[in-house]
Amino acid sequence: MNKILIIDDLHPSIVPMLESIGYKVDYEPNITKAEVYQRIEIYTGLLLRSKMFIGIDILEKALRLKFVARAGAGMDQIVEEEVLKRGIKLLNAPEGNRDAVAEHVLGMILTLFNNIHLANEEVKQGIWEREPNRGHELNGKTVAIVGYGNNGKTFAKRLKGFDCEVLAHDILPNSTYQDLNAKAVGMEEIYQKADIISFHVPLTELTNEMVNTTYLHRFQKPIWLFNLSRGKVVVLKDLLAEIETGKVSGAGLDVLENENLPSFKANQPELYKRLMANPKVLLTPHIGGWTFESHEKINKVLFDKINALNANK
Repeated sequence: MNKILIIDDLHPSIVPMLESIGYKVDYEPNITKAEVYQRIEIYTGLLLRSKMFIGIDILEKALRLKFVARAGAGMDQIVEEEVLKRGIKLLNAPEGNRDAVAEHVLGMILTLFNNIHLANEEVKQGIWEREPNRGHELNGKTVAIVGYGNNGKTFAKRLKGFDCEVLAHDILPNSTYQDLNAKAVGMEEIYQKADIISFHVPLTELTNEMVNTTYLHRFQKPIWLFNLSRGKVVVLKDLLAEIETGKVSGAGLDVLENENLPSFKANQPELYKRLMANPKVLLTPHIGGWTFESHEKINKVLFDKINALNANK
């Protein structure tokens, strides 16, 4: 019997779904990396989120593996070239959390624009100040979306009711990405016109530390920056410096270069202190696609793709 090993915490609906198409499923979200190495050779399928890196070492042990499925969008936890070279299929589920990501970035924008995070704390402390908390309207702003895949396109759709000009730029060469919700443009137009920029790109050699001082200085007016992709896309020290000078009006970050906060604090104490103290930075713990609904939607997406593999044998 074909066997699937699930090594991360997925919505429990995944087990009966996979069993319904003939798989024996071992659901072990608490399994250790060492145990995965010991047991992987008997499985035809591996489902994971972010527990471990899938590199050559584990692939050499995965003698029967037919597919690796990631419960999320990014594939930077997997050495894609090595997986594909062995004839192993790669599956992911960006369709499952695109609504959650789109709503999260919109919530971050509205929170920062209207000082909701700051005003909430002030009122709870007995401070009732209106003028210092005067906000901005999203209506009429130019929003640039860099990375126009599932998440970027869904975010653009959410912006339709705000009467924004939406510009889209995709990093993939020769991609066709203009639709009714956004205008496809080059980066030069974004540098000239953007009030807001939101990143929805994978982490690759091209995007690693893409947003640095040079990148930010190309914008012709102050921007609001939002990153719901990968932390290493944005050089944090460069972004903070530009926020402190006013080149960047504010930032919403759902991801960081180092998401192990104790390690971040120990190794970069000054940067950590500046980040946590800056009222123009809104932080969330990588939860952009982390909703109750997306938890279940991801299962359905992965199930459909695994089922399609069987149908195409």
